[in-house]
Parts: sequence; C-alpha cells; structure tokens
Amino acid sequence: MQAQPSTFHTQPRTFGDRCLAALDGGLRTLFAPARAARTSPASALPAGELTPAQAAHAGALMRVNHVGEICAQALYQSQRLFSRTAELDKHFELAAQEELDHLAWTAERVAALGTHTSHLAPLWWAGAFAWGSVAGLAGDRWSLGFVVATEQQVEAHLASHLDSLPAEDTASRAIVEQMKQEEAAHANAALAAGALTLPAPVQGLMRVAAKVMTTVAHRI
Repeated sequence: MQAQPSTFHTQPRTFGDRCLAALDGGLRTLFAPARAARTSPASALPAGELTPAQAAHAGALMRVNHVGEICAQALYQSQRLFSRTAELDKHFELAAQEELDHLAWTAERVAALGTHTSHLAPLWWAGAFAWGSVAGLAGDRWSLGFVVATEQQVEAHLASHLDSLPAEDTASRAIVEQMKQEEAAHANAALAAGALTLPAPVQGLMRVAAKVMTTVAHRI
C-alpha cells in the first residue's frame, strides 16, 4: 500500500464514495510509506558533517515539518470531501500531490538524521481533518480562504526553520526552501481561485493550534 492520492483522481459520484476515498487517503497517509513523484531537492547534495547536537536539532525541526505534511494531506482530504465543484476538487488534488512529495522528502530526511517521525501522527491527522471539514462545510470560498491562511502560516514557519537549521545541513535546508516556495504558490493559487479572508479570531485559533502542534511534535 503506497501513500499516493490515486483514490482522488476523479470526483466520486456519491458522498459515501467520497467518505471511503477520504478514509483510504488517511490510512495511506498514516500507515504507508509516502512515494514522491519528484526527486528530493536533497538528493544531489552532500550529507554534510553535523555534530550530534546539530543533527538532533535538525531532526526535530524536520519531524515538525513532517507532521505539517501529514496535516496538509488531512486538510486536502477533508476539503475534497466537501468541495462543491469538480474544479475545486481538482485544485485541491493538484496541491495535495505536491504536498505528498513534501511528506516523502521530510520522512526521508528525518530518517537520514537518525531520528523518528512523530508518535502522535494519528492525532495530528485527525485534528487537521476536523479543521478541513469545518472549512469545507462553510463553503468553497471559505475553504480556499482556509488554504490561504494555512499556507501563509506554514510559509512563515518554514522561514523560521531556515533561520534555525545549521548552515552545514544543506540537505534539510534545500528541502525546506523548496517547500516554502510551493506553500506560497498554493496560497497564491487559492487567492486567484476566489478565496475569502478568514475572520481574525479564526486565524488566531489556527495559530494557537499550530503552536501546540509544533511544540509537541518537536519532542514527540
């Protein structure tokens, strides 16, 4: 079983079909190794000489980023569940495919740094799926607005990681830089598709939830 978005290539005809597709996607995200369609930005770079402390720090940051990609899959899976048009469904599918590459790249890098992915992955997935479901139920333009707010927060978060990662860890830095560029592109695409701006209190709650996730995933 591979973590690929193959179950989402077409809009299922019934809500029951879409529920089964979302469940299948969740199981693949959590329990199957992610398969990237693109080569990792780190593949052509030297491993770099890291001290044990540097490797541990970089590993914790990349574990957080891996959790973020689990959440991204959950968000797009849930938003596709409630999307009202084939056009929006396709929009989310294409974004999810790029995020799947990020999931694979970060998993590979976490392993290369000698650490583990988060032991709380099912919890993070479930929380993100709930957020995405609420956004999807609110309507397509609100769902797109949720993408914009999420991706802008993720972009800022990745920028902070670029400031924190050891200069010697060129592999992790290349992955994070590529992810940062693509998260910004996802936000811009959602804006172009008609995203609404989320109310400030909602964005505040999103920041709190993200802070909890990043703090806990850094350690567990």
